[in-house]
Amino acid sequence: MVARPIDPFAEYACELFAGLGPVSARRMFGGYGLYVDGLMFGILVSETLYLKVDTETRATFEREDCVPFEYDKQGKAVSLSYYTLPADAMESPALALPWGRLAFAAALRGRSAKVSKASVKPSKSVAQRKPTKQPLAKAPKSPSRATARRVKK
Repeated sequence: MVARPIDPFAEYACELFAGLGPVSARRMFGGYGLYVDGLMFGILVSETLYLKVDTETRATFEREDCVPFEYDKQGKAVSLSYYTLPADAMESPALALPWGRLAFAAALRGRSAKVSKASVKPSKSVAQRKPTKQPLAKAPKSPSRATARRVKK
């Protein structure tokens, strides 16, 4: 089921990136998250649109004077991997779509990195392992000589 935003700005953002596929906006932390195929590639906070960046795309956003998303946490500025969209791209789906593709690609790479980290868990050494609570299996009894003689006859 596609979540339909009530906020006009969230609806506009979904239309802006419709070329990526079915875009949905879901409420989160007083704003919205923008999703395609269940993957968040953007956020809307205080009437500002931010797109996902990573090490491969950050410089592209910075060259266009895009601003990182920051918030205050206990008196310190915390920056997330989301940057504003260039101002001219906010006015046109044709100009916004390439930026949306960059953001979606960064989100895909981020998901792949999380999956590969989760699948490669270090094995515990013998000393770290908990002892098993199952009783050890008993070795089968060897037949006595008397039983072995009866079987031969």
